Order: sequence, then structure tokens, then C-alpha cells
Amino acid sequence: MCSKRFGLVGALLLALAACKPAPEVTPALWEVTGPGGERAWLFGTIHALPDPVDWRSDKVEAALAASDRLVLEVAKIDDGAALAGTFARLGQSSGLPPLPSRVPAAERARLERVLAELGLTGKLDGLETWAAALTLQQAISAKSGLDSGNGVDRALVRDYRKAVGELEGAEAQLSIFDRLAEADQVELLLAVTRGVDAPLADARRLEQAWATGDMAAITAETNRDFLTDPELRAALLTGRNKAWTERLRQVMAAGEQPFVAVGAAHLAGPEGLPALLTAQGYAVRRVQ
Repeated sequence: MCSKRFGLVGALLLALAACKPAPEVTPALWEVTGPGGERAWLFGTIHALPDPVDWRSDKVEAALAASDRLVLEVAKIDDGAALAGTFARLGQSSGLPPLPSRVPAAERARLERVLAELGLTGKLDGLETWAAALTLQQAISAKSGLDSGNGVDRALVRDYRKAVGELEGAEAQLSIFDRLAEADQVELLLAVTRGVDAPLADARRLEQAWATGDMAAITAETNRDFLTDPELRAALLTGRNKAWTERLRQVMAAGEQPFVAVGAAHLAGPEGLPALLTAQGYAVRRVQ
């Protein structure tokens, strides 16, 4: 299995290093119970990591075994072709101006430099600004060594043997970006270019907070950068959390016991799922 996973690694030493035992981590996990006996678990995930890690603690394994449904943000997270098709359909438009011309003049040189360094000059002009921002972020992350193949959500959907559901789905998730006002899409793009020089350092900081279940640090991360913009925060974080809370109430009311795995930022602070479910009368207990 290890040789398959890292079959593209050309150097023997790199392949051997990749196959070393992954460090065990303990991300945040909550148990949710309702007044009618409803039960669920909330688990904070991270979508990309430089290396594999062992996050399957005894408590996580027990929760997975007790659950009868895995609920992710996007159920078919491992269907790359379907995701790419949805992204292309929503993110591409004809007649768009060149990407650098869409940002303020003071920011163009930085954007052009980043595009040139990544070999993307002129290649994102057919994308709407939000789609260009996400594509650029993916390229920056890949260059920094982050790999979505190491993401927790992909491992969960690959290994779970019961029903799998979703809170949004790819179409609904990407449509959130597609509906952003152009000014907010530009702000998203600028946030990507401004952070280009420290993506791995930022990722390592977030990885450490996730690995230790440090929700205070994750809360601080959700209060940085573009998520300080009220419109972007409402569209990308708080509005989704409220919608997901209602969706989870429906799932639990139907008698299902879901293991809910979403990005850890959606579980953080007074606007996160644990706090929102508590406000709705559920008992939410941190178990890891």
C-alpha cells in the first residue's frame, strides 16, 4: 500500500521516508446528544497535509463504529473528474478581461509575479475571479508540498463502509463562491497573492493546531485575512455553519447517528457547530 501511494516518488530515499510510521495526532472530537436520544459526533478535519498522519485514535474509531452514517461537506470528495467538471462549468466564462486587470493597480505587479513564478501567466484569464483564486491557491499549496491526498476527509470516505452523506455537495459549495460579488472575489484573490510567501508556514501552524485539537488557535485562524471581511465571512463560514446546523438537526431527528467530519474552522468559536447546536438545546461534550 505504501509503495502504491508513493509510486510517483522518484527517489528511493524519499519513498522510504514517506513510508515511515505516521505520527499520531488527536484532533478535536465532540459527542452530541439530543433531548429525544439523538446522537452524533463532530470531528474536525484538515483538507491537505504535507505528510500522512495517524489521526485514528481509539476515541475516533469508537465513534466511527457507533455511527451509522458518515456526513462530509462533499460526499464524493474523491471523484476528481466530477469535481473538475463542476468547477469548470461554474468557474469558466467567455469574454472576461485578463486577470491582472481585475485587481487594483497597486496589486497588479504582485499578482503578475506570482502567476509568472507558477507558470500561470495568461492561463487563468478564462476563469471567473473566484475560480482563479482557488486555482492559484491550489498551485501555491502544491508547490509548498501540501497534498490533498493526505486530507482526512478523503481517507474517511475511502475507508467508511456504511452510508455516506453530505452537507453541501460540490455544486452547492462552489456556487457559494460563484455568487460572491466581484469585489469579494477580488478580495479573495488578493488574500491568496498576499499570503504567497508563507503558505507552508501557515499550513504548519494550522496543522499543529488541528493535530492537538487546539480550538483556540483554530478560532484565531478563522479571524485572520479574508475572513475578517463581513461579506466573505458570512458567505464562506458563518452562513454555512447555520445551514449545516439545521441540516444536522434534520438528520438526527430522522433517527440517524452521523459521524460529521468537516473542516476544523467550522467547529471553532461561538459561531461553530458545537456552539450553535448547544444553543439549540443539544448537549455537546468534547471527548477528545
